[in-house]
Amino acid sequence: MIGRYERGEITPSIEVAKKLADAFGVTLDFLVGDKDVPNILYDQTMLARWREIDALDASERDRILSVVDSLVRDAKVLFCVPTLPQAASF
Repeated sequence: MIGRYERGEITPSIEVAKKLADAFGVTLDFLVGDKDVPNILYDQTMLARWREIDALDASERDRILSVVDSLVRDAKVLFCVPTLPQAASF
């Protein structure tokens, strides 16, 4: 599916785009092309893993992204990485 996004065949929802940005450790504006490409996108191991995830059905992909979100949050706490303020819930 990521390949289809890259080729412009489909457009992800804002929720999916946000999850992808968080998982890749980039900002949403980067994903839409407003910033330079960070080195992480050249990491072939990461790209291979994301292609495997991309091949899964939507529910499996959502579960994996949820786990990735949790792991990233845990890693930030463990390694004391500052996080952006969370948006207020309405």
